Amino acid sequence: MGMEKYVVYLAVLLLVICCFSHVRSDFLEHRYKVDDAVPLYVNKVGPYYNPSETYGYYSLPFCRPDHLEEKQETLGEILNGDRLVTAPYKVKFLQQKNHEVACAKKLTSEEVSQIQAAIKQYYIFQMYCDDLPIWGFIGNVEGSSTNNSEHKYLLYQHFELEIFFNKDQVIEAHLLMHPNEVVELAEGRDMDIELQYSVHWIETNEHFHERTKKYSVPRNSSIHHFSIINSCVTFLILFGCLLIYYMRVIRKDFYDFIPEDTAVDREQTGWKCIRSDVFRYPKNRSLFAAALGSGAQLCILATFTLLLGLLGVFYPFNRGNLFTTLIVLYTMTSGFAGYLAVLFYCQIEGKNWGKNLLLTGSLSSVPLFLIFCFLNTVAASYQANAALPLGTILILLLIWISLALPLLVVGGIAGKKSHGEFQATCETSKCPREVPSLRWYRGTLPQMVLAGFLPFSTIYMQLHYVFMSMWGSRVYTLYSTIFVIFIILLITTSLITVALTHFQLAAEDHRWWWRSFLCGGSVGLYVYGFCFYYCYWISHFSGFLQLSFFFGYMAWICYCIFLMCGSVGFYASLLYVRHIYSSIKSD
Repeated sequence: MGMEKYVVYLAVLLLVICCFSHVRSDFLEHRYKVDDAVPLYVNKVGPYYNPSETYGYYSLPFCRPDHLEEKQETLGEILNGDRLVTAPYKVKFLQQKNHEVACAKKLTSEEVSQIQAAIKQYYIFQMYCDDLPIWGFIGNVEGSSTNNSEHKYLLYQHFELEIFFNKDQVIEAHLLMHPNEVVELAEGRDMDIELQYSVHWIETNEHFHERTKKYSVPRNSSIHHFSIINSCVTFLILFGCLLIYYMRVIRKDFYDFIPEDTAVDREQTGWKCIRSDVFRYPKNRSLFAAALGSGAQLCILATFTLLLGLLGVFYPFNRGNLFTTLIVLYTMTSGFAGYLAVLFYCQIEGKNWGKNLLLTGSLSSVPLFLIFCFLNTVAASYQANAALPLGTILILLLIWISLALPLLVVGGIAGKKSHGEFQATCETSKCPREVPSLRWYRGTLPQMVLAGFLPFSTIYMQLHYVFMSMWGSRVYTLYSTIFVIFIILLITTSLITVALTHFQLAAEDHRWWWRSFLCGGSVGLYVYGFCFYYCYWISHFSGFLQLSFFFGYMAWICYCIFLMCGSVGFYASLLYVRHIYSSIKSD
């Protein structure tokens, strides 16, 4: 009953999150009267090809307002690297402006060199107008591509802000840079510049709730429809092959089974002859149970996150909302991890459940903490926005210590009290059977390579767009598509792992526990391999900061995918093994 109450509590929490999200969404539907001030904030600057390498907007010598005010950020927005401050430009609803002077400024030789270096690296800046992101380059490079001495570094002096509106609401915003209104930066001397801006209002018939579609990926609906079809076809082919194999081979094995007391003329072979070893507990059972608990927690976390996305909880351009929700859900699902890990550990006759509980809590959080410490140090050395303030780090530690850890312990205690005997459909002999010599392709690594390919093929088309959202300026809003593909991924992982488990048992190898987990989780290795392809053939990442952030955090994400899919693969194999051996059990 304790765990059921916990599930109800989690469901109520999710309902509160949904209600809060709808209230916030209503609040974000700003309505303006003529000459009302439209909120305009500047956020950050950084190289166009390195989205993780961002710095404060005023780290470059831009125009500053008389009164600089920082926008109050949520925890998720800070984690996202957002640092919004007031802009030096004034925007009022339906008020046209043409070549308004933002400021006249004298740049020192050091500031000129700083801006030149930024233009050379194709720096862009980001602003938010009525919570809509807008981007613009700070300058341009002209000249020979082979001779650096002939390069001209041009700073844009005038930008034009086009704002589309429908009645009293802002629908869309664009930033246009005028290539003819530039100033050439002369290195080594001071310069006087004047920066101007224009604001033009354009009426449109689009509705407010449709204004985020232009910023989403993929914008071509046929692409994600084809992606779903590809995933479904892969799943149906695999399911059909396994169904045919089951009908023609496994059912025949059931009919040919001869109980031990009548088997006088021929000896049982294949998976039937190892029934006294198939439920022999694995080595390192504490680690195994902890991996199952952590993987199950991550699977529940991913499922609830996608469900909240389907319900419209995540406002597309408040990306901090997603980070905040992930922290809340990870904290609240810690009880599931402790419960499932300790429950399984005690069922397989584990003795030190407290150590197992500690291992469960650290299996996913400790690698993240170590990666974060390294990457935060790198970001701090670069003075980048990705470096979290000490106060934010302490808040995260406090959340883990005061909420996640106690829930983990409560779940573990509930699992200890409610565990029963392990449901083995065959008795286990005292002496393990010797495993016959197997061919190389039946080894663990070749089986993992085969197991991860089909599940990965169901998701690889969407990975490109997910990566564009995670490591770019686009926002992924197709939660219905990603939810369907996520379900297909779990089912395909289950099917291929069950098939490989059967082939292993048919080869009279009873060591299927860890093998099924590793084969199920191997899709995470494929995703990490895709990271190298994306980095070196699709993106234009460069520099130690960007590369370390990309490969560092993606290593942890792929590790979580490994734990999640590994748990799914094992539990599917466990159900299958119990089924087939319960069908041939003899008295």
